[in-house]
This record gives sequence, C-alpha cells and structure tokens, in this order.
Amino acid sequence: MELRACWQILARRGWIVALLVAVTVAVSAAAKAVHPRAPVYQATMRITVGVVPEQSGGAYYTYDRYYAWLASEYLADDLAEVLRSQAFAQAVAERLASLGEKAAGSISGSTSTGKLHRLITVTVTGSDPQGLLSTAQAAAWVLQERSREFLAQLGSENAAIHIVDPPSVSALPPTLRERLDLPLRAILALAAGVVLALLVDYADDSVREPQDLEAMGLRLLTSVPRRRR
Repeated sequence: MELRACWQILARRGWIVALLVAVTVAVSAAAKAVHPRAPVYQATMRITVGVVPEQSGGAYYTYDRYYAWLASEYLADDLAEVLRSQAFAQAVAERLASLGEKAAGSISGSTSTGKLHRLITVTVTGSDPQGLLSTAQAAAWVLQERSREFLAQLGSENAAIHIVDPPSVSALPPTLRERLDLPLRAILALAAGVVLALLVDYADDSVREPQDLEAMGLRLLTSVPRRRR
C-alpha cells in the first residue's frame, strides 16, 4: 500500500484514531483521579567509615597512611552490604521495639560514587514520614552504639563509624515510569487506532476511486465529478 493511500485512509477514518486516543486518555485520567498516587517519603543519612591509622614513629620511610585510606575504601564497600543484611535490620527493629515503635520500611545501604569512596548513604523508604524518621534515627543509634559488633564481622577492630549527615525526611517525586504512563498510553492508543482504521478500511468493499473499479476488472468509460457547493 502506497503512503499516499495510507494518508487518504487515515483522513477518512481519522475519527477512529481520535476516538480511541480520547477514550484511553479519559479512562487513564479518571483512574488516576479515583486512585491517586500515594505519597512516598524517604529518610536519608550519610555515614563514613574509616580505619584508624597505627601510631608509628622513628626516622624511617612510611606510606603516609596510604594503606589506612585504602582499607577504609574496601571497608566502606563491605559495610554497605552489611547494612542490607537481616542482622542489621533486626538490630534496628530491636532498638525501635525498646522505644515502643515499629520499623516503617526496609533499610538499604549504598556506597556513594565519585571521589567520596568512604561515604555510605543509608535510605529508608515508605509512606509514613514520622515512622521513617524514627527508623532512620534507630539505624543511626545502632551504627554508633553497636558499631564494634558489625565491624567485627568484617575483621576490622580498629575502625570507626561517624555520622556525616543526620537522618532527614523528604518527599519523593513521581518516578519516570509514573510520569510517562499517560503519554505512553496515548501513543499506544494512537498506534492501535491507526492499525484499526486501516483494518476497517480494508474490510470495507465500497467503491470510492476509479482504481477500485479497475482492480475489480471493470473498464471505466467516464466519471461524473462530485458537485461541490
């Protein structure tokens, strides 16, 4: 089928495409209005972990704490995995239970990128901002008061954990998938409408053009032009 013929079909059946897109957008918008997106919050804090350099003295060559810094970077990577463990989550839950509270979400740790290799970002995501803040504060307490317990699992007894940024709660914006949901639905409806219009026109055996008669094996002698007002 030639491109010009496709455009002619879409010009005749354009109402099908427009109707399908309009119905899809209206139904999607109504569904969002009936079931709006629940607000999502995130409690975030940043910590740093480092190995305390050994005290040394004397008139001999040293590496200027190079190995201490290198070990701290590896330790930060390992500690980020420990923060995702069930043992750390249980320790936070025990702290919250002692305060008469419950955890508001799952805890995840991720090592920051760039030059700050020893910085770890701890995040807690959920729908209760006050509960998230309490959970993050409990996690900070565990990291400070029970740091030796978790650092000992990594085979480091001369390391220390420090809170760089205390827990803070902020609202999360809609995700990219949520923002693109309605436009993607409209695009899919547009594509489906084009296909449906072509199928409807293909199933219609009405004669509209001289080529239609020639395709049926009939000889066209003359034609009467359409009278225009």
